[in-house]
Amino acid sequence: MSSRERVLGRVRRALANVPGDEAPVARDYLREHGRRSVPETVDLLAENLADYRAIVHRCADGQLPGLLMRLLAAHGSQSVAVPPGLPPSWLKAVDATLVQDRAASTPLELDRVDSVVTGCAVAVAETGTIVLDGSPDQGRRRITLVPDHHICVVRVPDQVVASVPQALERLDPARPLTWISGPSATSDIELDRVEGVHGPRTLEVVLLSGS
Repeated sequence: MSSRERVLGRVRRALANVPGDEAPVARDYLREHGRRSVPETVDLLAENLADYRAIVHRCADGQLPGLLMRLLAAHGSQSVAVPPGLPPSWLKAVDATLVQDRAASTPLELDRVDSVVTGCAVAVAETGTIVLDGSPDQGRRRITLVPDHHICVVRVPDQVVASVPQALERLDPARPLTWISGPSATSDIELDRVEGVHGPRTLEVVLLSGS
């Protein structure tokens, strides 16, 4: 008897006396831990992003082009990957080569790109997570995994939710979802932290307000 057969046998025995018409018990999971105002939820997002070593900035709509220009210049970026649906006004002040997201781009070509700027689908305050779903302002998943520097713009408060259950309600599971909690990082058996193995070494998040 294989291990699989043993496990399935135990499950069958455990369910042997359960009536066939018994309905499963729904678990009453919390949808949010605590009650917060909208500003408090945004503040929690900023705090948890920073805790995961993301660099957090806040600005209003009219300040975004200047801020992106300064961030890219400070990073020394000569080239920037651009999703097809990114608002052109966001990068109008940037003095760098804009590399359009193309299906024909190779990993080697993307590895030569210094930075990428995207929007996001939703951001989760309790976990400090931003979620990308491949929408036009985010582009293909690979453009946010290969370049070493990612700037993600989150519209607040519209794209901010408190919890993962609330985020799932907004997302289409059929889309290519990427969940990001801080820069890419991994640790070996001796707990030496290495950043940039599975994605950008530097993640900057801009919390963009409408005024």
